[in-house]
Amino acid sequence: MSGPTETVSVKPLNFRRYKDGDSKPDSWQKKIFNADHSHKCPTYIQSTPPCQGSCPAGEDIRGYLNIVRGVEKPPTGMPWQEYAFRRLTEANPFPSVMGRVCPAPCESGCNRNQVEDFVGINSVEHFLGEYGIANQIAYPKPTTLTGKTVAVIGGGPAGMSAAYQLALKGHDVTIFDERAELGGMMRYGIPGFRTPRQVLDAEIQRILDLGVKARMNCRIGTDISMAQIRAEFDAVFLGLGAQSGRPLPVEGSDAPNCVTATAFLKAFNDGRLRHVGKRVVVVGGGDTSIDVATVARRLGHIDKINPSDRPEHAIAGHVAHDVASVSAKQGAEVTLTSIFAVDKMQASKHEVEHALSEGIAIRGGMAPVAVVRGPDGRAVALRVIRCEAKIVGGKLEIKNVEGSEEDIPADLIVSAIGQAVDFTGLEEFNNGKGAVPADKNYQVQGQPGIFVGGDVVRPHLLTTAIGHGAIAADGIDRFLAGETLDKRPKIDVHAFDLKRKMVEKGLTLSEVHEPIRGTDASNVAIHNYDNRSDRYVISHKELFLGHFPYTARNRRTIVNLTAEEALGNFDERLQALVESQAQAEAKRCMSCGQCFECDNCVVYCPQTAVFKVPKAKSTTGRYVDTDYNKCIGCHICSDVCPTGYIQMGLGE
Repeated sequence: MSGPTETVSVKPLNFRRYKDGDSKPDSWQKKIFNADHSHKCPTYIQSTPPCQGSCPAGEDIRGYLNIVRGVEKPPTGMPWQEYAFRRLTEANPFPSVMGRVCPAPCESGCNRNQVEDFVGINSVEHFLGEYGIANQIAYPKPTTLTGKTVAVIGGGPAGMSAAYQLALKGHDVTIFDERAELGGMMRYGIPGFRTPRQVLDAEIQRILDLGVKARMNCRIGTDISMAQIRAEFDAVFLGLGAQSGRPLPVEGSDAPNCVTATAFLKAFNDGRLRHVGKRVVVVGGGDTSIDVATVARRLGHIDKINPSDRPEHAIAGHVAHDVASVSAKQGAEVTLTSIFAVDKMQASKHEVEHALSEGIAIRGGMAPVAVVRGPDGRAVALRVIRCEAKIVGGKLEIKNVEGSEEDIPADLIVSAIGQAVDFTGLEEFNNGKGAVPADKNYQVQGQPGIFVGGDVVRPHLLTTAIGHGAIAADGIDRFLAGETLDKRPKIDVHAFDLKRKMVEKGLTLSEVHEPIRGTDASNVAIHNYDNRSDRYVISHKELFLGHFPYTARNRRTIVNLTAEEALGNFDERLQALVESQAQAEAKRCMSCGQCFECDNCVVYCPQTAVFKVPKAKSTTGRYVDTDYNKCIGCHICSDVCPTGYIQMGLGE
């Protein structure tokens, strides 16, 4: 039996979001703006600039450019050049080498391309690297040692980077390398006129001076077993590199004078290879193929040669060419073929231009079909066919033009189509595809304490290998401390640290005590500031590009040689910027995603709500603040902010 109905008095709501007859919602702008103001106010959002987001090593590019340009001041008593060098080398211990040879994906990503031309990041890095060597700047040794031991297998860019970062963290590091000298592909894969050996040696020695030990001519898996390494060390980093070249996948490629690019460059860098044949054909299209072609042009050929002194014998390591016997050399005819059109090749544009100026013939849209061999079994020509190559859905598609075959005469054919890892003695790590499987921390799957990086993960740039080494070193450090290996940030870069700048100035944040209603009247946090560098790359669409006038790029002096001048010329072609040029180039940086103290927001604020932080409390990245008693949310400050640092938030 039901009871009596209870009567409840409720006042009806006066607001309905949608009324009868409404067919679409009102514009959200009508809800936010009321005449000339809104409920939104400025927030200060630090983001990652696209240069850093594009840097495989994760350098704080904006940070060291701001130091060079004078926006960020160094600590008392430290030259700005050294402060910038130290900021740069937090991520990359090879600034002078990478400043010369890195193809600089950071410059391709630079937002300044939307104004006129990218910032010459590579050239400023080159300048700072040279300053570090000239002034013998040493890395600071760790104040405390952990007592933990780490074996780094491979002394290339990945291994050296890992060793550097691990040594800074206080670990005892030993590098094992099968070569006689450290450097990996930086030494044995790139010619000395691109990476001067005294420069490479200086940057390697700076790492060894941290206490890193090196055991050379020692191959793991052959001279020492992996079981011994596991027993003697607390953790291991595999930086094996991919120093075995890939032969051409065509009939006849086993001819004795058909060699790989890695074997060719190693023979040259070892000093064994002193001349090549009269006609050299290089198959590739990347920077390695350009290196081979320019080396071949410089080495040239000699007319009268004994069969035992042919180039392939020196490349194979059977004999070294006698310097006296090759004194009267002549130029070599060098042809480089690529399946891609010349303007689509992977090689750096300026390296292609160098090769062309030196008389190297580059033929794009040509695929190798076969190696034509003579009666003695040696190659006499490379048979090619015209083709169209493109990447579709991440896969390479090649369409040959039937009936377009031709033979390119050759005394030496060099395959520069890729590299492979030699797993001899370390077969347990091979995933069956010539690589080592690893997680986002570069720890080998199923093998705690074993980490990996560089070409053995994915053949790519030297800078990429440096980045792998740094990330793996972080993982090794956490592993040795017994910590969980957390997920890496979405954007894995070295970001500007505002708190570090506050500490340098003697500023501190107080403790949080409840109740708290925001941070505008207290210093328990950096008021209205958020660092989103780990997850957000700011695009040019969020900048006020009208602030930046046309400013020509400061270019390094590059020595361009003719075909005749290249013969026997192994001098460096690239000259570093002078100090004034480096500073001028750094000033072209737009400091995307961070304040660079232009005063636009202060000048244009109609309510005088945006104000400069008092000098006693200001630092780089904390130059302006907002008085929210005055702010009406007009968003003019955001509109005129050149860097996109000011964004409209709050109240959403």
